[in-house]
Amino acid sequence: MPKQKVIPIAVRGAVRSPAATSGGWERLTTLAEPRLSEMAQNYRALGYEVEIRQVQKTKASDCTTCLDEGQAMGRVYGTLYIRRNKDAATDDELFE
Repeated sequence: MPKQKVIPIAVRGAVRSPAATSGGWERLTTLAEPRLSEMAQNYRALGYEVEIRQVQKTKASDCTTCLDEGQAMGRVYGTLYIRRNKDAATDDELFE
């Protein structure tokens, strides 16, 4: 079995909670490795720009037990953001 590649998480400051963010970035989901890297690769293959941001927990957040327990076990979590690549073909039905 090939070794999984882990994409480093770039810290970009506080993340707003709405799905759509400035600059055309769309928040998709929060995942742990290895699914996080797999999803990022799939969206890149479809022509999207991909950004992975560190999970931001705030006092106003709902229950974070799953994240806390996962991190205690060594899991790496990130939030996946995508936006259409400006150079991607727009006549492709995937981008409609």
